[in-house]
Amino acid sequence: MSEPVPADRIRVSDAERRAVQDMLLRAQGEGLLDIGEYDERVQAVWNGKTRGDLARVTADLPDIPPAPPAGRDPVRPAPARPKKVFSDTGGGTAMRVLTIVFSSIVAVNVLVWGIVSVTNFDLIYPWFVWTLIPLVVLAVLYASGIGRSHDDR
Repeated sequence: MSEPVPADRIRVSDAERRAVQDMLLRAQGEGLLDIGEYDERVQAVWNGKTRGDLARVTADLPDIPPAPPAGRDPVRPAPARPKKVFSDTGGGTAMRVLTIVFSSIVAVNVLVWGIVSVTNFDLIYPWFVWTLIPLVVLAVLYASGIGRSHDDR
């Protein structure tokens, strides 16, 4: 029966070498290694065959914090998801559609009123205010909770 292989004599994989290289990069980023030392140690890592070889490369370094999760920028936080104004229920969909329709009607009426007022060189009666009534009704319904997302209640 053969004796077990000591831990420092176990061969390493490329994934283990990459992990040590990442640790050296973080150490260089924190100012523990200059660029020349970093380069020499990375070459030693990729020339290393056993865990003992990798341990010798990092033996004089203090504990380096682990890398941030993949895909995340450590300096910039993840962007916040925009809050939903309307829920995904039928009421929320109806409120969204009605708001778009009535807002478009108000916008067209204000535009026509403005054009007519400018071309007559006089501010005429602002009839578009009557088109605001459906939007006011929608605002009251929204304030009472109809169509509102659950996060906003």
